[in-house]
Amino acid sequence: MTATAKFIAFDLGAESGRAMLAAFDGERLTLQEAHRFPNIPVRVQNSLHWDALRLFDDIQRGLAQIARTTQEDIVGIGLDTWGVDYALLDRDDELIGNPFHYRDERTRGMMGAAFDRVPRERIFEQTGVQFMEINTLYQLLAMRLQHSPALEHAATFLMMPDLFNFWLTGVKVCEFTDATTTQCYDPRLKTWATPLLDALEIPTNIFPGTILPGTVLGALDPRIAEEVRLKDISVVAPACHDTGSAVAAVPAQGADHALISSGTWSVLGAEVREPVINASSLAYNFTNEGGVGDTFRLSKNVTGLWLVQECRREWARAGEELSYPDLVELAKNSTFQSLIDPDDDLFLRPGDMPAHIAEFCARRNQPAPEKYGDFVRCALASIALKYRFQLERLEALLGKPIRVIHIIGGGVQNELLSQFTANATGKSVAAGPIEATALGNVLMQMLALGQIGSLAQGRELIRQSFEVKSYEPQDHAAWEEMYGRFSAILNA
Repeated sequence: MTATAKFIAFDLGAESGRAMLAAFDGERLTLQEAHRFPNIPVRVQNSLHWDALRLFDDIQRGLAQIARTTQEDIVGIGLDTWGVDYALLDRDDELIGNPFHYRDERTRGMMGAAFDRVPRERIFEQTGVQFMEINTLYQLLAMRLQHSPALEHAATFLMMPDLFNFWLTGVKVCEFTDATTTQCYDPRLKTWATPLLDALEIPTNIFPGTILPGTVLGALDPRIAEEVRLKDISVVAPACHDTGSAVAAVPAQGADHALISSGTWSVLGAEVREPVINASSLAYNFTNEGGVGDTFRLSKNVTGLWLVQECRREWARAGEELSYPDLVELAKNSTFQSLIDPDDDLFLRPGDMPAHIAEFCARRNQPAPEKYGDFVRCALASIALKYRFQLERLEALLGKPIRVIHIIGGGVQNELLSQFTANATGKSVAAGPIEATALGNVLMQMLALGQIGSLAQGRELIRQSFEVKSYEPQDHAAWEEMYGRFSAILNA
């Protein structure tokens, strides 16, 4: 082991990407941001896309930026992104068009089209994945039913992190944790769900082999290495799904905890050894996504800070630039009481989010928010109450109570949401580390490259190196009353 081993972790989310530089001195881990870049979807006519080439250029800029400040002791590079989205390559390994954004409207009605061909129960039996119209399965089905030339000419399917890893190393594989987000993968057989894909007439020859998190892909492409001036560095596939990486860094002890990865989306769940695929998990629409260390994550997506991000974006368009801390402070001082279902279809796609929230309130005969703080308080309280709703179902599936909720990811910075989560659920909340995704990415690199001996050792390292803040429930009676109103809204 070198005196100080350094690792580069790229974490690409739905709003921005970062290149993070981690250093391990044998006792503690430190992390610093080296390069940040926006991840802005591009609308072309009626379609919404990711700008994959711009993102890859920013990845290379991040490598170059780090090389300018330090080349010494860098031993690994790892990359994670959001799930469900993918790219198609032709037989010459050229990218066929810009990858679609999961919020593109071409998936409207595709779940129904899938159920017309394969019963819902059979799809769940083969994949164990929650039904969301953004899932890869319905994106591919849309291409199939629309006779997409891109799909017809595709030779290779790669998830977004797999695409960037291919461009970094020349290796074409799909990493396990991200593959399990697709609803095209059988988590029990640990292979692509070929019978399902065949039934939907989605070509199966395009799907490459899968690898486990913590696999060394190989050396950085020599042309890139020369361009950015970084040599003799291994590229590792961590948990390439960002939530998988975040959960790898949860500094939990014991088995009576749940976790929430909090960001644009929130993912609430618990680690399990085997996928939970039964009538109850189907009825609750829970998912089984791959984790690290031979685990699965029994979990449920909840619309998260997307609501606030879109409100802020709309207000900025109108000339009112407000920071996230400003908005949280306004929400703290608000007494607004109306609630929404964060997962209503009304909030799924980009648009005028304040108007959508006001419309939802009007539909449920509630006063509409008027001030900025009212909108944000409405969103945050509703997210916390939806956590409780799904947590109760998670406890039923696990057959045991949850005592502590670990919140990780960028949403940890929103202390009001963490406190609301404790209030709404009646559970103790441990919030942190903020950079859990990048840290989990680094831990898997360290494990792959022999810097640590086990994931348990890595999680202990996180506990020693980073702060976790605790929140205890408050205002029990008021939040019980709110949950009663919230339940009525969900059942309306």
